[in-house]
Amino acid sequence: MHTRRTPRQTKATARAVATALTAAALLLTACSAGGSMTATSEGAQPALAPLPSSTPPALAPYYGQKLAWRDCGVEGFQCATLKAPLDYAKPGAGDVRLAVARKKATGEGRPLGSLLVNPGGPGGSAVGYLQQFAGIGYPAEVRARYDMVSMDPRGVARSEPVECLDGRQMDAYTQTDVTPDDRKETDALVARFKKFAERCGARSSRLLRHVSTVEAARDMDILRAVLGDRKLNYVGASYGTFLGATYAGLFPGRAGRLVLDGAMDPSLSARQLNLEQTRGFETAFQAFAKDCVRHADCPLGGKGTPPAQVGDHLAAFFRKLDAHPVPAGGADGRRLGEALATTGVIAAMYDEAAWPRLREALTSAMKNNDGAGLLALSDSYYERDGDGQYTNLMFANAAVNCLDTPPAFDSPEQVEKDLPAFEKASLVFGKGLAWASLNCAYWPVRATGEPHRIEAKGADPIVVVGTTRDPATPYPWAKSLAHQLSSARLLTYAGDGHTAYGRGSACIDSAINAYLLEGTPPANGKRCS
Repeated sequence: MHTRRTPRQTKATARAVATALTAAALLLTACSAGGSMTATSEGAQPALAPLPSSTPPALAPYYGQKLAWRDCGVEGFQCATLKAPLDYAKPGAGDVRLAVARKKATGEGRPLGSLLVNPGGPGGSAVGYLQQFAGIGYPAEVRARYDMVSMDPRGVARSEPVECLDGRQMDAYTQTDVTPDDRKETDALVARFKKFAERCGARSSRLLRHVSTVEAARDMDILRAVLGDRKLNYVGASYGTFLGATYAGLFPGRAGRLVLDGAMDPSLSARQLNLEQTRGFETAFQAFAKDCVRHADCPLGGKGTPPAQVGDHLAAFFRKLDAHPVPAGGADGRRLGEALATTGVIAAMYDEAAWPRLREALTSAMKNNDGAGLLALSDSYYERDGDGQYTNLMFANAAVNCLDTPPAFDSPEQVEKDLPAFEKASLVFGKGLAWASLNCAYWPVRATGEPHRIEAKGADPIVVVGTTRDPATPYPWAKSLAHQLSSARLLTYAGDGHTAYGRGSACIDSAINAYLLEGTPPANGKRCS
């Protein structure tokens, strides 16, 4: 599964918050390390139960610590290190060190405390997101009254990152065929998943059992206390909505002004999440297809070509690349095959502003035998730099996902049985996304979470934002989460792309700004376009 925040304002931010495609096809749902489940009715998913409002004595030293702020090396920002228990069930068993960054409120007016931001993933660097976008790109009036704060979740980026493969191994991994045509190719894919899992287990054994979303949410409460805030104010995008909702479920009395943008549904199984996201990418592709054929440079069809036929043309191109990868330039000699091309196309589905670039890249690959454009889209998605090095995005993504929820599939035979459902959901992407859902079957650590509802009874109003043609977090997820949360206000953006805040809708932005600044949530069901 892949969720990520890709604001159109900066290319760097898109890279900073990208999320893996074939590396971690699962998404999330979690309840571990201190969270518990409470069943409410027969047949219903259990609900995440809140933690006691009092701080356990064993955690008091963590809640009472003082942050030593220092210069980040980025003008206007300060950084610090927060300590949290590695294992909340055994606070004396060691610490995990978490990277925190802030930019102090810049203007006049009554200070509102801290506003914690998270871009999603799991695996996106919140510190990078703050420094590259939120701390300079959020509305001036919000930055004037809030200290803008971020913390890389445990296992991510600067917070004791999970490590798995080196750059060359990752290159081989991302090029693995995820649409196997025979037993030999299936065995090769399974071998790649197993090697990935084995290397993660070997290189990150200490941390791998303790990167769940529940633990990350508990870390956020320590940060809230250390910052001196009575309640947590928070904007989370994509996976960040699951993290924020989990916080509200565990600490409803401490949940302040929470914005959950590009919302996820924690009540779904991994298979349901993957299948619905496959439909989400198909919805986004249909919108791209309708737009593409209106342009003279569309290589997938001319004016009036039905979207289904556009999809057929793209699927045929992918099959061609599967048999005959094309040159992609560069000194490393990599070629563009089906796996990397699919990733490049999916990357452009997150933001309609990327559609012209995608048309150009497809034209180059399909007509000029030049895969450089699609490869560049894929590399930015995987956070691969020009020297062939990767961030730990994909490693953290798999580590969190595989801990948060049981695998979507346990064997290749289960995938093969379910292929018709995925291919019905999307002719273009279905087969690859189904097979990518197998990765957690071989994970060295058993999942500690399960699908559940989050109610957060007693919490202040929580704004849940959904975009109608969001590829990565389909709109029904926002409706479901808003229904689960007892104090939710559903805010809808009728449009394209992943997430809505700060992406050009004055209606969305003004509603969220009013909530953050004045505490006035939008009317439940408010719709913007």
